[in-house]
Amino acid sequence: MTDQNAVRVRGLRKRYRGEPAVDGLDLDVAEGEILALLGPNGAGKTTTVEILEGYRERDEGEVSVLGTDPGRAPLRWRRSIGIVLQNARDLNELTVAESVRHFVRYYPDARDPDEVIGLVGLTEKAGALVRTLSGGQRRRLDVALGVVGRPRLLFLDEPTTGFDPQVRRAFWSLIRSLTTGYGTTVVLTTHYLDEAEALADRVAVIVAGRIVAEGDPATLGGRATAEATVSWRDGPAPRSCRTDDPASVVAELTERYGGPVPGLTITRPSLEDVYLTLIESGT
Repeated sequence: MTDQNAVRVRGLRKRYRGEPAVDGLDLDVAEGEILALLGPNGAGKTTTVEILEGYRERDEGEVSVLGTDPGRAPLRWRRSIGIVLQNARDLNELTVAESVRHFVRYYPDARDPDEVIGLVGLTEKAGALVRTLSGGQRRRLDVALGVVGRPRLLFLDEPTTGFDPQVRRAFWSLIRSLTTGYGTTVVLTTHYLDEAEALADRVAVIVAGRIVAEGDPATLGGRATAEATVSWRDGPAPRSCRTDDPASVVAELTERYGGPVPGLTITRPSLEDVYLTLIESGT
């Protein structure tokens, strides 16, 4: 982490009826970064994010979001964050354009409504009533409302739940464009491991109110250096072995077969494998 952190949390605690929901959590999010928060239901993800958004009071700990304590933040701070909830507000009887233009009025330096509608790929639906939109189109509108105020930090809560694969990938491209084109910092909660791997610069795994691991999705939990499985075919029979040095195994097999090894594959633990191990060991 650099000194340019959008989020800094130290020793965060929150209890409900005496039971810890967040239990001494530390977290940093760099400016311009996409961070994915992963964890099972009840791990403390939602409570943590609601505290960062300023919607829930904490019991203990230090929290700084864009340089301000969200528990005592002024209105100008709230204008600098965007929130896309899992269950968004109802705008059924407004058109897409009317919805975005309505929200523009809340911000002193809002983006041009037509520009935002184009950014989320809804130009052809600008005159359509919100209630006629598909699930994917409605989620795009939710993002438009979340970014119209030029937020420096965007919170996304389970943004692609219920999306089909094609729409999910289009949505991922949209989120990436916000960070590359506008420098927006994104905090994402998701249950989709492929989504975290595709989008996040860094992931943090929360179990029982504490972060048990964080890092690049490719290296989380020692994933990049974990034992690899080398598989191949020996005639009709499948063969495999686990090794810390797959290159040596492949070299030996290449020499044995005098060229390409039939059916050769090399696999390391997936992000899902690592995630499941972390949550099992952290509970």
